[in-house]
Amino acid sequence: MKLGIVGLPNVGKSTLFNALCGGGAESANYPFCTIEPNVGIVPVPDSRLDKLAEMYNPEKYTPATVEFVDIAGLVKGASQGEGLGNKFLSNIRECDAILHVVRCFEDSNIIHVDGSVNPIRDVETINYELILSDLELTEKRLDKSRKLARNDKKLQAEVDLLERLTDGFNQGKSARALGLTEDEAALISDMPLLSAKPVIYVANVDETGAAQEPLDNPHYVALKKFAESENSGIIAVSCGIEAEIAELSADEKAMFLEDMGIAEPGLNKLIRASYALLGYISFLTAGPKEVRAWTIVRGTKAPQAAGKIHSDFERGFIRAEIVAYDDLMKLGTMTAAKEAGLVRSEGKDYVMKDGDITVFRFNV
Repeated sequence: MKLGIVGLPNVGKSTLFNALCGGGAESANYPFCTIEPNVGIVPVPDSRLDKLAEMYNPEKYTPATVEFVDIAGLVKGASQGEGLGNKFLSNIRECDAILHVVRCFEDSNIIHVDGSVNPIRDVETINYELILSDLELTEKRLDKSRKLARNDKKLQAEVDLLERLTDGFNQGKSARALGLTEDEAALISDMPLLSAKPVIYVANVDETGAAQEPLDNPHYVALKKFAESENSGIIAVSCGIEAEIAELSADEKAMFLEDMGIAEPGLNKLIRASYALLGYISFLTAGPKEVRAWTIVRGTKAPQAAGKIHSDFERGFIRAEIVAYDDLMKLGTMTAAKEAGLVRSEGKDYVMKDGDITVFRFNV
């Protein structure tokens, strides 16, 4: 999973990135302190994997990972190159989803590029730039497709779709808002539209909003209403607090969270929210050599899940031997789970479930 972090300058993007990835991104109280994109790979927190590691004491422990790409803050006119925006936008076209960091706190010591805190205005500024950047792509593709469609009527459906997208973009509508069908999305699958990507709005709140949902924060409430109107995700995170947490040892972290009244780091919730937004789940493999989490899309069948491990597993798939994580934990050992009849043999039509502990049988 690859997530692109966007937002205006000085909203906490690089602070969030540093908290996620353990430092490395410059964070300063002026616009464009980030020039080249920062890229970090972060393990996905999964307590199930920790329990399996205690059970098997494996040689290797391999969690699922998320790649984060932090680009420079975008400003009005970014799609036309203001603040080097177009260059920055190209860095996130291949991301699966967008984390849009929005400032939802007041602090006169931290500059806001537009002079005041207004989450909806800020969101619309960024969204408009993503739409304009997409408009440039569709206009170029439309010109080419129209010419080709003169001799190939099969391309007319693509022309019709591109015309609808172009009209929508000119009206300030995102590709998400245009409600593309699966067939329409397939027609332009090679054209990575920024405004078509799923979004989680990350409301950067002050430390008083870090412990629970800050419904007494009017900036957050306004952003939440906006996110719900377009079926996007939203999560409140205090980027400053998360950056502090990231620098602590495990024992210090536990004490800090307890003192703050926080159940878990907001970053854990953010990663889980990203998985849910994209419809991702994890199946697990476990043994003395390795315990590992594998990311798949919800609805994936057993042979295709096997292919995540190795193409030979999918090609020569025979069956999957599966025990649910909760069943294994309840009985304590794989032997006990087998004796209780809880290790199932599943075939090619089995749809994988989150937390399935799996052994694939294959023959090539």
